[in-house]
Amino acid sequence: MKKGNLLNSEISYVIGKMGHTDSLTIGDCGLPVPEGVQRIDLAVVKGLPEFIPVLSAVLGELFIEKVILAKEIVHSNPELNNKITEIIKTAEKEELRAIEVEYVAHEEFKKRTAGTKAVIRTGEYKAFANIILVSGVMF
Repeated sequence: MKKGNLLNSEISYVIGKMGHTDSLTIGDCGLPVPEGVQRIDLAVVKGLPEFIPVLSAVLGELFIEKVILAKEIVHSNPELNNKITEIIKTAEKEELRAIEVEYVAHEEFKKRTAGTKAVIRTGEYKAFANIILVSGVMF
């Protein structure tokens, strides 16, 4: 059995294949998944699983250099934006490096998901609970 915290085999497989600048999306239950992009569907019912625990689990396995968020999250879901910001700042402190945060219009965000390796669909149903994680390198 896998020793790490992340038990989902599909997510582990995608992360294992990612290289520098490859990206992975984690989305709420309403985020559309573009044709041709792998969907990893974790949603069970509204709210399960929530976005933040899935993000935390993925960040425990994936070394990132950048995150992309919809700029609408700042006003429409400031609580979630603050939680994401805290998680990123904690990662920066623990890893002694900067992680870029980019905000784009939600329509642009949805277009960018087409270039990601996969979209992980959570059961989250709060506005703009979506993030694109851009893989970094550890050297």
